[in-house]
Amino acid sequence: MTLSSARSCKVKESMPESSARQQKSITSFFKNTAKAKPSRELDLSVPGLSMIKDFISRQEEIQILSFLSTQNWRTDLNRRVIHYGGSYCLLPPRHASAKERQRIENDIVIAEPMPSALDFLISRMIEQRLYLEEEKPEYCIVNEYTDNQGISAHVENFKFGEPVCGLTMGNGDWMRFHELTRPDDGSVRSGKAAKAERTGHKQDVWLPPRSLLVMRRDARSNWQHQICRSWRGRRLNDDWKRISLTFRVGART
Repeated sequence: MTLSSARSCKVKESMPESSARQQKSITSFFKNTAKAKPSRELDLSVPGLSMIKDFISRQEEIQILSFLSTQNWRTDLNRRVIHYGGSYCLLPPRHASAKERQRIENDIVIAEPMPSALDFLISRMIEQRLYLEEEKPEYCIVNEYTDNQGISAHVENFKFGEPVCGLTMGNGDWMRFHELTRPDDGSVRSGKAAKAERTGHKQDVWLPPRSLLVMRRDARSNWQHQICRSWRGRRLNDDWKRISLTFRVGART
């Protein structure tokens, strides 16, 4: 769950077109879909961190994954990614020249707006009182993790508000949290995230399939989170794959 942007890349401030259109259910795209029965929101060991298990049904999960398989995935990172809402910059190849690197990093890509196929997830988050109708998520990043892929420890960019909500699909996985001495949203790409001062306190949290992780307050701003690249459980399954959808709102002004 990270802001994929270069140092010169800024989040697009305008509201996506999806906010103005009529919301649709997943059943608008797929028939005979069984609606999930989410659990109550459960507080976890990290302050401000909670989880809703079974946020989507198995059938809804299959159909969301089917929809995502038809989308255009970004492949310049070490994992496949889709952006909805806002803007982003591509990552230059490792051996790119300084001139080529600058050209690529200065090329801002406007992401597609939030697709109607995901509107039912936003409606459900509003039903669960995670967001208000007038302050619903404008941005979503889809990450695909396979084999030994992960993401380095970081805090979500403070240009985004809270809560930050992450939906896990496919296989479950562990997320590691590191407590910081003070809030720090330095990015992975700039190298600042690795330099953030930690207290030494860390906590591993299991993310079950179809669960929604909710980060507020300290969990959102004072703890880095990461997906480690070599969790032992992945080696037991050659077809291991996790798809995460991270929903965010713009920070209040």
